[in-house]
Amino acid sequence: MGRIRRLTGERRVGHAGTLDPAATGVLPVAVGSATRVLEFVSDAAKSYVAEITFGVETDTFDADGQVTGVKDPSALDLTEVARVLQAFLGSQRQVPPMYSAVRVGGRRLYEEARQGKTVDRPARPVVFHQLDVLAWDPPTVTVYVECSKGTYVRSLAQDLGVALGVGAHLSALVRMKAGVFTLCQAWTLQELAGLDLASVWAEVALHPDVVLDEWPALILNDAGANDWSRGNAVAALRMEERCRVYDEEGEWLGVGAGHPETQAWRPTKVTAVAP
Repeated sequence: MGRIRRLTGERRVGHAGTLDPAATGVLPVAVGSATRVLEFVSDAAKSYVAEITFGVETDTFDADGQVTGVKDPSALDLTEVARVLQAFLGSQRQVPPMYSAVRVGGRRLYEEARQGKTVDRPARPVVFHQLDVLAWDPPTVTVYVECSKGTYVRSLAQDLGVALGVGAHLSALVRMKAGVFTLCQAWTLQELAGLDLASVWAEVALHPDVVLDEWPALILNDAGANDWSRGNAVAALRMEERCRVYDEEGEWLGVGAGHPETQAWRPTKVTAVAP
């Protein structure tokens, strides 16, 4: 984030989720007021292309770790791999890897792992929306993964290897999509460093409300926009769980939550302050 701050000259910078050091792909970065919507990107589903290699297990569940087990995967065939992989579809309980940023007892798991410790950690609910085999080059399978937030694809590789009885690790990973952001939209830090960002910002950056594109929109007149910008609720003719809010000129005013008991929209995030 330090490089983004230097490139943009903006102190308020954040990102939605992290990528393992060996992984590449989409990492949404928010600058300025866009940091107000990061939580909605973090909650969104993510998509990956994952390369899983059978026969070798590691302590980190990926290629960066120390080898902890080796077995012969030569008897595996694609039909069996695909069949077992499909068993992971849907809602699952997943144990996070020891080398992860999850906190247990107030400490990051990777801090304990680096000291040679193994900590009991509770399984967490995750959802695999899609698991499709893209390629089979024994002993490696390439899989398209679409999953919920908080999912560790490294753990999927480890669990798949255990289920097939030969062990496995994640040998490569590319994040293709995070919420509405896709790899084809992404910029590298090197590309950004070569641009005059002040003059091309509209081409490089997306408006913060893009992450709310599927939400209903509430358009307020001058009086309503003034009330909203002061943090006051406005009457609702139609009630939804949440909405994105604009004035009649199209300026984004923030995010609201519906309150059926009062038939009103209440501001949860205000991005434009009334004069």
